[in-house]
Amino acid sequence: MEFHRRGTSTCIFPEMPVVVAAASVVGPREGEGPLGRLFDMVYNDTLFQETSWEKAETRMLRQALDLALAKAGIDQTQVDFLLAGDLLNQIISSSYMAREYDIPYVGLYGACATMAEGLALGSLLVGGRFARYVAVASSSHHDTAERQYRYPTEFGYQRVPTSQWTATAAGAVIIAAKGAGPRVEAVTVGRVQDYGVIDPNDMGSAMAPAFADTVWRHLQDMSRKPDDYDLILSGDLGKIGVGISHRLLLQKGIDIESRHQDSGLLLYEMKPEIGAGASGCGCIASVFTAKFWPDLMAGKIKRMLLVATGALHSPTSCQQGESIPSIAHAVALVSETA
Repeated sequence: MEFHRRGTSTCIFPEMPVVVAAASVVGPREGEGPLGRLFDMVYNDTLFQETSWEKAETRMLRQALDLALAKAGIDQTQVDFLLAGDLLNQIISSSYMAREYDIPYVGLYGACATMAEGLALGSLLVGGRFARYVAVASSSHHDTAERQYRYPTEFGYQRVPTSQWTATAAGAVIIAAKGAGPRVEAVTVGRVQDYGVIDPNDMGSAMAPAFADTVWRHLQDMSRKPDDYDLILSGDLGKIGVGISHRLLLQKGIDIESRHQDSGLLLYEMKPEIGAGASGCGCIASVFTAKFWPDLMAGKIKRMLLVATGALHSPTSCQQGESIPSIAHAVALVSETA
């Protein structure tokens, strides 16, 4: 049996899966940001005509998936697997969304790395010829995450400069065995990293080591340099995490600064209340689907490395004084014209 692996952590695709469609749905603050005109749907309030923020997040995720299916020109009967995840306990946004569809469902939890985890697993399912179409979706909502991880949203507590603003956003993609669109050439599954950060208001410091480790392993496995990519897109490192990750990679002789952009620094105007940038499962999901998937489609980007990071803590673990383990997964995508 031939194994399509490179190095210690990377899978390659002789027949590359295709990301044939992508869609994004966001809340009002995200719609007012620098990428606002690029999103498929922008709500003007955070309840989305629902009775709770949790129901609003489920609705947002469902609409992102419906839009992606419509763009792909398929319906749910043609989808072999639905992979989805979010930030909430028992990933309720995704599971309650999935009950609206008659599709085999796999719930994912990778915190803010969930979109890359879904892209990686979906590509493996398609590349392994276990599926013709796989739908991948992830979401976050500022008010649901605040209520779970920090304080009641109505409390209005003083945010610290290292904190990040959880995005009210969702993104969905359709991965297919064939068709027009960017292709997935490789995925690198990350290893859990824990450098002892215990502050839940400093996700950037916690996640930076995982990002640096996965980027380094991917480049080693593929025998590549940062300049082989037009763009290295991270998820949610924010101002703090970006600086730390650059220093960690420089210690290994790798300089990504000229190629690197962070979703957490692209989603909002950097006002004081935003803190160090955006975060959440919906951050890189919406930024990738709204901006960079179209750039790949148009050939403006020939090859990019999407690296989403996630902090794998919980309110309980933080209250018990545990440190914050983190993960990062990488997905290499190439334009159809590359």
